[in-house]
Amino acid sequence: MRLYFLHGGKRIWFSSWLETAGCPVILIPITVSYLQRRRSGTTTDHESSTSSQPSNNDDNKLILMRPPVFFASAIIGILTGLDNYLYAYGVARLPVSTSSLIIASQLAFTAAFAFLLVKQKLTSYSLNAVFLLTLGAVVLGLHTNGDRPDNESARQYLVGFLMTIGAAVLYGFVLPLMELTYKRARQEITYALVLEIQMVMCLFATLVCTVGMVVNKDFQAIGKEARAYTLGEGKYYAVVVASALIWQCFFLGAIGVIYCGSSLLSAIIIAVLLPVTEILAVIFYKEKFQAEKGVSLALSLWGFASYFYGEIKNKKKMKKREQLPETEMPIPNP
Repeated sequence: MRLYFLHGGKRIWFSSWLETAGCPVILIPITVSYLQRRRSGTTTDHESSTSSQPSNNDDNKLILMRPPVFFASAIIGILTGLDNYLYAYGVARLPVSTSSLIIASQLAFTAAFAFLLVKQKLTSYSLNAVFLLTLGAVVLGLHTNGDRPDNESARQYLVGFLMTIGAAVLYGFVLPLMELTYKRARQEITYALVLEIQMVMCLFATLVCTVGMVVNKDFQAIGKEARAYTLGEGKYYAVVVASALIWQCFFLGAIGVIYCGSSLLSAIIIAVLLPVTEILAVIFYKEKFQAEKGVSLALSLWGFASYFYGEIKNKKKMKKREQLPETEMPIPNP
């Protein structure tokens, strides 16, 4: 996303649109999943005809999603579309290393909303991680003008900073909302249904950004912008397509982890990308790495270590509790 803006890209609505516009590629795994269900459903039907047992009618359905899940996914999609714009605005105005550090603060908001919406249990280790990550973002904000790009005003930089914080807050709400949708869905949550949820979510997010592009006349400007792109017209479209595809991987991973684990775990994994992003931004974009960023990065790494250490300890305790009754059970007389 930053590569798009660095070499002549100026359309924020277009950049936010790219975050979910690649959703048609999800039709490929959805189709594969449907064909697999049909194949397994055919086998089940054949076996049930000989054993007089009822078969699962859902196997033959092209769309598994029921109306309540559809409407919930649509609402989440609209919120995601707004979040896309906030995030794209921040990436357009801030260096990658700065915006990624601010986005890491979404972990604190995710933890808070997860506690309120899905009654997520917060241990001392997870609370410590949330505190450290939030403190890291605060340290970064103490000297916001230190890494301001030369061609950008202080007001533009400040607005970008605030918009990125807004994106962190909103996405911190979206992740637990997705987990709440899974918990309240009155149907089985499967791999195929998760794909359908992503498809609906991304469609509505794209619709929100499409309206913004139409109002801002971004569609008419794409061709001209591509020709003026400093890396060349061909690389412009390569950056655009690659961005759309990578974002689909991100969203599928984010909602997939919520399905397999929790919204807090998804936020933790997203935040783990912070050190990688920091290093790549310094290497490829020659961004400054001031002392504030170093302190913020250290606090973030400390927070990650604290969270995962706590998870490991909790799993060991759970295993001991599961094994304890078996070892203490009296041996029955022969």
